[in-house]
Amino acid sequence: MASIKICSAYLGAKEYMEPLKSEVGGILDIHGQLILSSAPAIEAFWALNIWQNPIVLEIDSINDGAKKLKAIQRNWCLYSYQLHRRAKLIQEKLPHVSAKPLTFPCSPPSSQLGSWTLLEQNQILVASQCSSPFPNGEAVFEEDKEGPPSRAYLKLYEALTRMERFPQPGDFCIDAGGSPGGWAWAMQKLGARVLSVDRSPLDPKIMSLPNVEYRKGDAFALQPSDFDQVDWLFSDVISYPEKLFDWVSTWIDSGRCKNFICTIKFQGNPDYRFVSKFLEVEGSKAAHLYHNKHELTWMHTAG
Repeated sequence: MASIKICSAYLGAKEYMEPLKSEVGGILDIHGQLILSSAPAIEAFWALNIWQNPIVLEIDSINDGAKKLKAIQRNWCLYSYQLHRRAKLIQEKLPHVSAKPLTFPCSPPSSQLGSWTLLEQNQILVASQCSSPFPNGEAVFEEDKEGPPSRAYLKLYEALTRMERFPQPGDFCIDAGGSPGGWAWAMQKLGARVLSVDRSPLDPKIMSLPNVEYRKGDAFALQPSDFDQVDWLFSDVISYPEKLFDWVSTWIDSGRCKNFICTIKFQGNPDYRFVSKFLEVEGSKAAHLYHNKHELTWMHTAG
C-alpha cells in the first residue's frame, strides 16, 4: 500500500457504504468502513468524515508511531479496523481527546482533529485535515431518556450544531411531519413556539407542552400566505424528494422563512437530481448525518 498514492479517504456508516462507494472515484481499497481513493477529495454526501491529503508513515514501534503522530499535531482520532490492540496502544500514548457526549445546544468542537489508522503493523495512514470536527464523524449527544417520544431529536441536534444556529426563545417554527413529536420537543426546549402538522397525532405528552400546537393534516398543504413570518421550517416528512423540493421552493421564493432543515428521504437508490436542486439554493448544505438513516439532511439559512 505504501507505493500507492492515496489522495483521499472516506469514512462511511456501516449500513450506507454502497451509496458512498457510488460517489467516490479512484477507489484503491476499502478497509472496514474506510474507502481509500487515488482521486482528490470531494464533498461526498454519504461520508461521515473525509480525510484530505492523507500520508503514509512507516513506524518502527508503538512508541515511534505515537512520536511521529505527535510531531504533526496534538489531536488525533483513531479509526481501528484491524490490529486493534496495537492501534489502541499507540492511541493511548497520544494526548487525550475527550469522547464525552456533547450537551445541546453547543458549538462543534473547535480544535483541529486529525484521523489515523493502521494499514499494516508498521504502517500508518494519517490525515491531519478532516472534514468533520467530531471523532470519526460521530456527533454524540447526551440523550434524554424521558422527555422525547423517540430518538429522532438527535438528528435535529446534529443539524443545528453543524449550522451553529438555533431557534431562539419566541421564534416561530413549523414542524412538518412532526409525529410523534421529537423535533417539536427539541424546539420547545429552546423556547420556540412550534406548529406541528402531521396526519398522525403527536405523543400526548408533547401535545400538552406549552408553546406546541398540533394540526392534523397534510403538512405540504401549508402555504407561506397562511403566515406573516416563519423563523424556521423543519420537515421530516416521508415523501419523494421532488415533492419536498417543490414545497420548499414555494417557501424560499416567498421570503417569509429564512432557516430550513429538511430530511431528503430516498426509496431505493438515491436520486441526486433533486439533491442538486436543493444545493442550487444559495447558502445550502446537504449531508448524511451520523443520526440519519437512508436519507440526507438539507440545511439552509438566508442570513
